[in-house]
Amino acid sequence: MTEVEQHPGGRFDHQVILEMIAPNSKVLDLGCGNGDLLALLIAKKSVRGTGIEINEQAIYKCIEKGLTVSHADIDSGLMDYSNKRFDYVILNESLQEVLNPEKVILEALCVGKKVIVGIPNFCHINARLQIFFKGRVPVTDELPYQWYNTPNLRFLSLKDFRNFCTDKGITIEQEKNINGAQEIKLIPNLFAHIGLFLLSRE
Repeated sequence: MTEVEQHPGGRFDHQVILEMIAPNSKVLDLGCGNGDLLALLIAKKSVRGTGIEINEQAIYKCIEKGLTVSHADIDSGLMDYSNKRFDYVILNESLQEVLNPEKVILEALCVGKKVIVGIPNFCHINARLQIFFKGRVPVTDELPYQWYNTPNLRFLSLKDFRNFCTDKGITIEQEKNINGAQEIKLIPNLFAHIGLFLLSRE
């Protein structure tokens, strides 16, 4: 997972996601990590939440928080869940690590009425400058890995993701682009580190 700047209320991307979700909703968090976001949603929005995570150590941390989490690989599919079972499905910092992101997003839109996707922006200006001046794969606070140990399989920009949604008939209901603890509204594909998208599909 990428590192995101903290602020007094916790991670800023988590606060943005919190604002997107209605109280008392059913939520599925795909790639939920150590469960911090899911625990926040339960505490602040009284959601009925469950998670899916492949890392066993992260699952132990979820259990310590009293969370319901399944040990599974989200690439293997969501066929165990019925159509529109959840009000929201969350893919925060997970999409760039899956083998088949198109399949995962479309399945998420089947089992969830809405899907929240959070992605790192690989075309942020810092990354572009590192490639241009240093001729190397960029390493930043948000993308801290070297080429040989990165979990990221997909390298996309905010513009790439918007184009994907258009091609697949997916509606972007909300888009929030952030850099640290600030929302970026001016040329976000250049200046935002992270994009958060609220999606739906008829």
